[in-house]
Amino acid sequence: MHWTAESSTPGDGYFDDFYHQLMTSSWPLLLLELVAAFIAVNCLFASGYLIAGGIEHARSGSFADAFFFSVQTMATIGYGKMAPVTFMANLLASGEALTGLLGFALVTGLVFSKFSRPTARVRFTHNAVISLRDGVPSLMFRMANVRANQIVEAQIHVVFARQESTLEGEEVRRFYDLELTRYRNAIFSYSWTAIHPINLDSPLYGATGESLSASQASIVVSLTGIDETFSQTVYARYYYDAEDIIWGARLADITTRTPEGEFLFDFAHYDHVVPADLPPPEAGRSA
Repeated sequence: MHWTAESSTPGDGYFDDFYHQLMTSSWPLLLLELVAAFIAVNCLFASGYLIAGGIEHARSGSFADAFFFSVQTMATIGYGKMAPVTFMANLLASGEALTGLLGFALVTGLVFSKFSRPTARVRFTHNAVISLRDGVPSLMFRMANVRANQIVEAQIHVVFARQESTLEGEEVRRFYDLELTRYRNAIFSYSWTAIHPINLDSPLYGATGESLSASQASIVVSLTGIDETFSQTVYARYYYDAEDIIWGARLADITTRTPEGEFLFDFAHYDHVVPADLPPPEAGRSA
């Protein structure tokens, strides 16, 4: 179960953090928003030109002529066919020229920021599994760096969350950091299996599949590292709900050895799981 925040306080509108909205928008949506803004601004200036008048060679009362004159002015095209001839028309054209310069500068910076922002392409297995690893019940999931480059000094942080009741009977959502056998990888280039031993200190000790579902438990995985190409920090995040955890299973092997002794990764079976020994009941084996 993924939790979302709802609030009726000011500051939650689309335009309250407009830059963030544009930066996180998809490319198709961003281009659509830019086109809509361009048309809207030019319609506004076209209406001003119709009111002010004074556009040489423009048809009287023609919104189309006023609109395309506005486009030419904002883009500093200047075909020379239409030109402002009155003081008000020249004043409006000057304001539009300044608006166009500022607008194109902002759009250029926005597009550059989106292009230059480093992103990680990390693939997580669809399911986490719980089975024995070296005789210890363990929670396991797998990550893979999809890009050909490497993520240097990669590290993961795994948080377990569930609903609990305080001694006063208040229902709260509590978060626990899960200890891993290895949480740092100097060079993350292929696949990495994260392992959390379910021992006496683990918040998963004594849990079952049913108890995790009843407490609306979830696991949040955060991965950070430095992209070797851009030398900038990249992030990746993934969520596992209680229904995404398979008990008594292990991740399928995706490595094969060639006759020359080299290892190959077969990502066709990346999300596959196979039956495995269940953890003992005291470690949280589900029925």
